[in-house]
Amino acid sequence: MALTLPMPTLLRVSARAALPLLLLSVTTLACARKAEPKPSLVLAPTAPLPTRFAPETKLILGDPLIQKQLALVGELDKLPFVVEWHNLTGGPQTLEAFRAHALEGGTVGDTPPIHAEFTGLDVKIISVQVRTKPAMALATAPGSKISSLAELRGKRLAYSPGQAQGALLLRALKKAALTTKDVQLVELTSSEFKDALANRQVDVAPLSGPILQRYLKEYGPAGGAAFDHGCRDSLAFYYVPSAVLENPDKAAALRAYVELRTRSQLWSYAHPKQWIDAYYVKDQGLTRDQAQYIVDHIGQPEYPSDWSEAIALTQETIDALAEVSHKPRFDARKLFDLRFQSVAADVARAGATAQQTNANTSRSLP
Repeated sequence: MALTLPMPTLLRVSARAALPLLLLSVTTLACARKAEPKPSLVLAPTAPLPTRFAPETKLILGDPLIQKQLALVGELDKLPFVVEWHNLTGGPQTLEAFRAHALEGGTVGDTPPIHAEFTGLDVKIISVQVRTKPAMALATAPGSKISSLAELRGKRLAYSPGQAQGALLLRALKKAALTTKDVQLVELTSSEFKDALANRQVDVAPLSGPILQRYLKEYGPAGGAAFDHGCRDSLAFYYVPSAVLENPDKAAALRAYVELRTRSQLWSYAHPKQWIDAYYVKDQGLTRDQAQYIVDHIGQPEYPSDWSEAIALTQETIDALAEVSHKPRFDARKLFDLRFQSVAADVARAGATAQQTNANTSRSLP
């Protein structure tokens, strides 16, 4: 199945299709294992990022959507490194796995890397994706009849301090000119939000994707609803424990993986029907209309070639979370490995150029 890319934007390179994936062999194991011993050669954090790695290099990754996309296009068994896949996403799960040396990469929103630093875990962001539309909405409990930020005063809000959902709530409160003293924050993990809403244990919770759609399908008839928050909700990161990047083979393999996952994400955007049918309908059990709603609201994936804006936005989140959690403020730049800054953008740019070349060639044919 061919993968192609669209035209680049100015600073954020985006695409409507992905290039063909060039990949080699995968091993999927169920149990977590301790990290492999460090090589005799340790890669310094300031050293250039290597591009070559031994074919037996192994990565332990949590990236279930990418895994499904690769399986869909028949590329899962052609990776140029060995992968042990784990069905893990989100801050709490990935951080716990990082600490246990059972995971070497995870996909998250904009808050878990900050929480990692707050709790003494050294991590690095190696991929930045910017969404053109908000990923989350504020879902409301059946019968609550809340429909705006102004109505949050005095309400029980599902709050996950180590996840992007928690940071979003703080932004929503600030936008509504409210503070955490004006509401009741109920600390939960995001996986508990849907049930807490359904059981009316909280009044409002940030939900997204299939979980939001399932909630509205199941509890909409009883008065469950959702409304737009109007706040920044745009960053998605792929991050790793910093120690993993000391291994030259793993660092190079992770560079290749960032390229791979970028092509994979762009493929799913360029082929919404195949992705909707294979994942949202068959795997997640949604209707096609519900799945189309999600795809439309995710928007086009963009990959900035300059991470300055992402760093500045992350600094705002750090400052807000530090104030609420009474943790020391720190410089956001320490979370980003700038050696990876152009990797995803270069993939999208190269594909967009190829697509435009093909389009020009087609137009010139008699």
